[in-house]
Amino acid sequence: MLSNREIFLLNTAQTSNSPRLTEIVSAEGIYLYGPNGEKYLDLVSGFAVNNIGHRHPKVIQAIKDQVDQHLHVTVYGEFVQTPQVKLAEKLVSLLPPNLNSVYFVNSGTEATEGAMKIAKKYTSRTEIIAAKKAYHGSTQGSLSLIGNDEYRRAYGPLLPDISYINFNSNDDLFKITEKTAAVILETVQGEAGMRVPDKAWLQAVRDRCNETGALLILDEIQTGFGRTGKMFAFEYFDVAPDILLVAKALGGGMPIGAFIADRGIMQVITSNPMLGHITTFGGHPVCAAAALASIDVILEEMLFESIESKAQLFRQHLQHPSIREVRGLGFMMCIQLDTFQQVESISKYCAENGVMIDWFLHCETALRIAPPLVIEKEEIIQACDILLKGIELFT
Repeated sequence: MLSNREIFLLNTAQTSNSPRLTEIVSAEGIYLYGPNGEKYLDLVSGFAVNNIGHRHPKVIQAIKDQVDQHLHVTVYGEFVQTPQVKLAEKLVSLLPPNLNSVYFVNSGTEATEGAMKIAKKYTSRTEIIAAKKAYHGSTQGSLSLIGNDEYRRAYGPLLPDISYINFNSNDDLFKITEKTAAVILETVQGEAGMRVPDKAWLQAVRDRCNETGALLILDEIQTGFGRTGKMFAFEYFDVAPDILLVAKALGGGMPIGAFIADRGIMQVITSNPMLGHITTFGGHPVCAAAALASIDVILEEMLFESIESKAQLFRQHLQHPSIREVRGLGFMMCIQLDTFQQVESISKYCAENGVMIDWFLHCETALRIAPPLVIEKEEIIQACDILLKGIELFT
């Protein structure tokens, strides 16, 4: 009889030639568990998804309660469904006044696609500007925005009229013109290795968009819902976007995303043509119920308030001659090393010793630290001790 791993390799599409093949049978809090009693402290959070930890009781209860009411009933936007209504109301209450209309989708890349569409139609322009080493998703439109030709080349031709600027470069701001429909940026670049913008630069981008009539889209798919130490990372920079993208941690472990804008922008999809953007499962009632419960947990437990001190504890303990830099914002952290071989060996060592860690799409020489917000100080020290042993062995 074939094992689960063998069937996985045989029948499940693979995304690399060397999948990790760690089998997980359960998860709770900040821990993942394997079939033979293996226990892993999760420093990745399902890639910034499990901000409140795995299987939070309030999220589980919200899911069970909604399952007893109804599952899917019709395509998004046609029926009034209480989970969607309450979730949209909650999101709008947390955001600046201009972000008052929520369109629910299933994922971050779908949020990106929807935002590009409304930006083009609202402005009657076609050019979109993204940042080099950006990551906004892997569908064709989102892929067009990745500022790394290695990942685009095999799938061309992609969308036309895409230009790129360097993150934190004032010299590139002139590229934003009256032909630009939108500038899309991660508020903190994730897959580039946790690159934090200068406050003055992000404000200059906002000003340039105002001058030219371009819309500013901020991607908070990874940064949102407390991960950086605030509910949304743009709060650090005194900048508000015209369109906001959220997903990942929004669902508390369930798949849901959204693009959020002013009603005046969002209404462009309602006519000429009608149903200008549609989705069957966007805002699925079970996912929406889970999302509302997850946000309530973050707010009620004020989880983001402890992130700065916990991140500082990581920084205090991650001291080693081979660590070139520990950078990022809050629990979007990066340990910069020298080679991918070091990163790969240390990651394997950590997994073998009970700590799950990973690296970055556009920065393979660095390790990713993005634990659940609920990690305790003792667990941070435990994880750092294992990390440092791996760094000592393989650098």
